[in-house]
Amino acid sequence: MKEILDLSASIVLYNENLEELTSTINAFLNVPLKKKLYLIDNTNKKRFQNIFNQKDVEYIAVGKNIGFGAGHNIVIDRIKNNSNYHLVLNPDVNFEKTVIPNLILELSKDESLSMIAPKVLFPSGEHQYSCRRYPHFLELVARRFPFVKPLFKPAVFKGQYKDKDLTNSFFAEYLAGCFQLYRTDDFVKIKGFDERYFLYMEDVDICRKIDQLDKKKLYYPEEVIFHVLKQGSAKDLKLFLRHSSSVIKYFVKWGF
Repeated sequence: MKEILDLSASIVLYNENLEELTSTINAFLNVPLKKKLYLIDNTNKKRFQNIFNQKDVEYIAVGKNIGFGAGHNIVIDRIKNNSNYHLVLNPDVNFEKTVIPNLILELSKDESLSMIAPKVLFPSGEHQYSCRRYPHFLELVARRFPFVKPLFKPAVFKGQYKDKDLTNSFFAEYLAGCFQLYRTDDFVKIKGFDERYFLYMEDVDICRKIDQLDKKKLYYPEEVIFHVLKQGSAKDLKLFLRHSSSVIKYFVKWGF
């Protein structure tokens, strides 16, 4: 009989900083659980092949850039009935080896919980607003274009849960996709991410899909991770257009 893993995880790779990626992988491999990490290489030339050969790592070459959500979804058949918990992980995240076991312990206490995520900090120690309310269109416009932000300051304030005590756990609407720990059965049941989003908004969308299971997502600030957060769409026109396309798809699907 095949042994079930405590934990599976997936990282989708494209234009990654190798030093940051190595640090993320090492953080995962230090976790004291039965585990496997899937590296999904979305580069055309299999850039990350034969770099990480540890026994708990499986490399998957896609051969083309299929996007964030579709990349993570590649592992669904591999983890189905094969792991208890599944981690969607960014390649620029760092954490202590006790973080995931403690999150799993908390997740296991409540059958109505489908996903959990920790507090997220920048490497400098500054807080990242990684748990949010579902976005309103004008809020997203305000966050993208600073010159109109003062007009919608209350919406941005509320959207980032700044009206709540973020030192305490609570059931959030949306938890950012840099580090999402799921019950594997639930991740499989909702068929992972909606692949119509190439990049951006798929992590918001999947939180709504969890709502449709009548399950919850827990923000758990007792555990902390560090995330670089590239914010590429604020600096690159092509990524900005991809982000804009995803925003339109999101509101067409879920309504304004």
